[in-house]
Amino acid sequence: MGLKDTVTTKYMGQNRIFADVFNYYIYGGEQVIDPDSLEELDTREVDVPYGGKDGVKQPIQRTRDVIKSLVAMMDRRTAYLLLAVEAQSHVHNAMPVKNMVYDALQYAKQVANAAASHKRSGDYKGTDGDEYLSGFMKQDRLLPVVTLVVCFFAKEWDGPMSLHEMLGEQDARILALVPDYKINLVAPASIKDGDFGKFRTSLKEVLSFIKYSQDADRLGEVIAADEGFRYLGRAEVDVLNACVGANIEMEKDKEETNVCLAIEEMKRRAAEKAAAEAAAEAAAEAAKETAEKERIAAEKDRMSTLLKNIKNLMEKAGWSAEHSMDMLDVSEGDRKAIQPYIS
Repeated sequence: MGLKDTVTTKYMGQNRIFADVFNYYIYGGEQVIDPDSLEELDTREVDVPYGGKDGVKQPIQRTRDVIKSLVAMMDRRTAYLLLAVEAQSHVHNAMPVKNMVYDALQYAKQVANAAASHKRSGDYKGTDGDEYLSGFMKQDRLLPVVTLVVCFFAKEWDGPMSLHEMLGEQDARILALVPDYKINLVAPASIKDGDFGKFRTSLKEVLSFIKYSQDADRLGEVIAADEGFRYLGRAEVDVLNACVGANIEMEKDKEETNVCLAIEEMKRRAAEKAAAEAAAEAAAEAAKETAEKERIAAEKDRMSTLLKNIKNLMEKAGWSAEHSMDMLDVSEGDRKAIQPYIS
């Protein structure tokens, strides 16, 4: 697991954050899911082996990012749910299939658990053969599994949102027989400014920072207007640094930081670095110009001396210009440059 996956999974694993994202997505910010009602589940799902000599001989283990069970009162009824989060640091073009597999494995696990429970209790007596063979009795019910994809990057999600999108052009009659599977997505780029207030935890600051991480001016406005950025914790800073390269520094003995001050410090260091680079570039350019001037002056001196020597031979030895240049081993280039100055 890479750094981005590690910090985002750890962050989303917190009950308050986990409950907040589902309250936002399902209930529009209404506080229906109580963080204290969430219970951590094993994130490992197992594929059963399939046959054939080239088939898999051992079960394949797949690991979700975060999955929790929920018992809550909804519409005056007790609701039992399984909620899962897949934290994404990039667009996954097969996300519908990935989530479909996870959810199907979870439903399969529920069926297997039901069958095992009936076997242990011995309550198959009196049931019909179909119930006994399937292991799942008529009164048994599955718990809904809701998987939410949470994006930790600034770009728009441009991957498929459903299984049908991945199938391409198909006969409508065939497509009608293929169950669709759609993903539930929370992407910062798609969240309207007015909707960030529906979050009740640091998700508000983390996702809004990510959304505007490529627009320094707008990001500065967002940070200045939100008090929450003055008290951002280490887990949040780790996510921002890993996922969008925020480069926010935190003192080792502190568990929170003022992002406003951190950003100002970053700007100051960036300005100093830019000034130093500009000064170094100006000095290098000046040195280059000086060297060029010195080269031109030296070339003029050389050509002047060469011309003087040629004229001396012509005058004192009575040689022609060509013979004088031959005796001095003058290059073809120098001959062309000097010729106009020899009378």
